[in-house]
Amino acid sequence: MHYRSPGVQPWVKCLWRNARFLCYHNTVSTLTNTPADAPPTGAPPVEPAQPGKRRRDIAALVLPLLALLAALALWAGVTSLHVRIFGHLLLIPAYDMPSPLAVARGVPDELHSGRLFSDTVASLFRVGVGFGLSVLLGIPLGLWMGGQPLVRAALLPGVNFFRCLSPLAWFPFAILWFGVGDAPAIFLIFMASFFPLALTTMAAVANIPAVHFRVARDYGFRGRELLLHVTLPAVMPQVITALRVTAGVAWVVIVAAEMVGCKDGLGYGVSDANNALRLDLVVLYMLLIGVLGVALDRVLAQLTRLPSVRWGYER
Repeated sequence: MHYRSPGVQPWVKCLWRNARFLCYHNTVSTLTNTPADAPPTGAPPVEPAQPGKRRRDIAALVLPLLALLAALALWAGVTSLHVRIFGHLLLIPAYDMPSPLAVARGVPDELHSGRLFSDTVASLFRVGVGFGLSVLLGIPLGLWMGGQPLVRAALLPGVNFFRCLSPLAWFPFAILWFGVGDAPAIFLIFMASFFPLALTTMAAVANIPAVHFRVARDYGFRGRELLLHVTLPAVMPQVITALRVTAGVAWVVIVAAEMVGCKDGLGYGVSDANNALRLDLVVLYMLLIGVLGVALDRVLAQLTRLPSVRWGYER
């Protein structure tokens, strides 16, 4: 009787095949300097998980709302405050600080008369024209000064001098040259925005590394191509930031200019309500000015989402 050795068990064969596969895979990973658990070369990249992103998005929506409610509660509490000092009860009268309810009561009358809407349109028009002119003229001047050292040396002291002047200092000349109406306000907005934009653009161009221009010229870029493919992409993040800052300055200047030199607009509305001793309407116009200023900044902030400038805002 002959003894017959049993055959190899199936689980042993499976274990042997897995061992051979792992040995081969580790050898290939070592030779190619890739991790053993890396996805195949043709596979799409796997984005890293961001567990805190959803939490940050929710916080970005909830926290400003909570802060706004807290500010309203503080405002309402201060206007109804009773303070006793040395036995005397002190109240904050309504003519010193109107309550949120008093301000809300003035909204229907202003809306019904149409004055709130017309003043808003007038101010936005003046800011749009003055700020637009400063962008069309200030940015090209900054590009020219930044790219030409001799021009920069000649014009920089004068541009910096006018930037340091308060735009409201031009108010007597604006009234003398343009009279009363839209023109003097547009002129003041232009003077407030033009010089900061030119200086910021000039500084951004002057700080571009020279190697960028040398490489571009080696590839045959000249003139317009050099401007569109090298200079503008390099300076746009700084220019967008300057646009947001100068737009805020222009919005402040238009309110001050309209208080004296115009017969409509948000600044004129503040002045007229103050003359009528309607502090509730003064606060209403102040709130509208702030809301529109924030909305203008958010509109300009959308420029940072452009694919060609997002590199300047990523951390």
